[in-house]
Amino acid sequence: MTGKKIEKSDEEWREQLTPEQYEILRRKGTEAPFTGDYVDEKRPGTYKCSGCGQPLFSSATKYDSGTGWPSFYEPMDDEAVETEDDRSMFMKRTEVLCSRCDAHLGHVFDDGPDPTGQRYCINSASLELEPEDE
Repeated sequence: MTGKKIEKSDEEWREQLTPEQYEILRRKGTEAPFTGDYVDEKRPGTYKCSGCGQPLFSSATKYDSGTGWPSFYEPMDDEAVETEDDRSMFMKRTEVLCSRCDAHLGHVFDDGPDPTGQRYCINSASLELEPEDE
């Protein structure tokens, strides 16, 4: 699913992304809770990386976690995302990255619903919803 890694200069990313997307995807920022476009989104479809368009999550795995960010219990494919330790903000968390362009997406926690027990807490700015045909 991932294909070839996408590598761009900082300037190329700045030209492609909105200032908010750049701050989140390239500088590991986060949007304020309950402010993102997809927090309350219910339409069926595929959530893709807003940096490179890689399919990341299906709306079928999206749920309301009450945290203020779009939450999913699993990625579309095991190879769609990568994780790494994040020790910023005086805590240990697991960062979620797009496996194709290394964009920061959010974090994954072990307090999600069945069947995985995972909560992929993802910034709306990191995502672009491709709705299913209606």
